[in-house]
Amino acid sequence: MSNLMELLQGQLSDELLDQLGQQIGSTDRQQTATAANGVFSTLIAALNKNASGGGVSALSSALDRDHDGSILDDLAGMLTGTNQQAQQNTSMLNGAGILKHVLGGSQNNIVEMIARMSGLNNSGTGKLMVMLAPMVMGMLGKQKRQNQLDDNGLSDMLSRTVKSQPTKQAEQNLLTRLLDQDGDGSVIDDVAGMLGKFLRR
Repeated sequence: MSNLMELLQGQLSDELLDQLGQQIGSTDRQQTATAANGVFSTLIAALNKNASGGGVSALSSALDRDHDGSILDDLAGMLTGTNQQAQQNTSMLNGAGILKHVLGGSQNNIVEMIARMSGLNNSGTGKLMVMLAPMVMGMLGKQKRQNQLDDNGLSDMLSRTVKSQPTKQAEQNLLTRLLDQDGDGSVIDDVAGMLGKFLRR
């Protein structure tokens, strides 16, 4: 079965990274790439957590309804607002809504963590997360459709992707704690440091 993280990273061409950088005010391509990988990894972990917690049916329905993967056919259009498929389905591009649903009250802490890890400021990191969230959902929806995944298959893909990441159990536990917490920020430094290490490998 395909690795969701690798598929998403495969979309990050130099041209797309430069376009993302222009949108968030970053001239450092590597910095943008590091932050993008942090966004991908965190959102996949959060989706896996939600799916394993009984939310896989709701996720599957959302993918069927709004995220068929067509957004990936024109990522430049996604960034400039000219993606015709997305214009016909505004939920496809609703990155802020996706983040609110997937990350809940942990969103600000996640933004701060990825900002510290990558060197971007919080504002740029927040914008990047909003832009990339539809891409994550689009890729997940595309894989669901192409591979005809049922709820178990969808959950298995997310789980396998998380387990394939070069993180130690302690690091994954810290990320889980960050996704669980309600705003005290107590583990942000630890998580950012550990995620920074494996994302730069």
